Amino acid sequence: MGILVLYTAVKSPEGSDGAEKQGDLLVAEPKVQTQKPPFFKVVMLNDDFTPMEFVVAVLKDVFRKGHEEAISIMLEVHQSGAGICGVYTRDVAETKAEAVIAIARGHEYPLQCLVERA
Repeated sequence: MGILVLYTAVKSPEGSDGAEKQGDLLVAEPKVQTQKPPFFKVVMLNDDFTPMEFVVAVLKDVFRKGHEEAISIMLEVHQSGAGICGVYTRDVAETKAEAVIAIARGHEYPLQCLVERA
């Protein structure tokens, strides 16, 4: 994430646009353009030990998914080996992935989540 600052200077004998005049050089205010932060997806990986009901509960609790959406994501994870739980800024994505892993470890399940650039 960065900030791009563009400066513009224009010669003007009048200085009539309200900007401060210094000699023959018109000094304009900098134009600041901020860049949007990159987004990251949280990807849940399938395993043979974590119950489907637990995965649905984690999706509802950590990712605030509704029941139907949580079931849909869980089935995607189960059938294809991985599923996207959501897309967030880096800090939020990492926090959610760590929360899933911590909750799973607390229940002695090997459930894994990865954070990948969207």
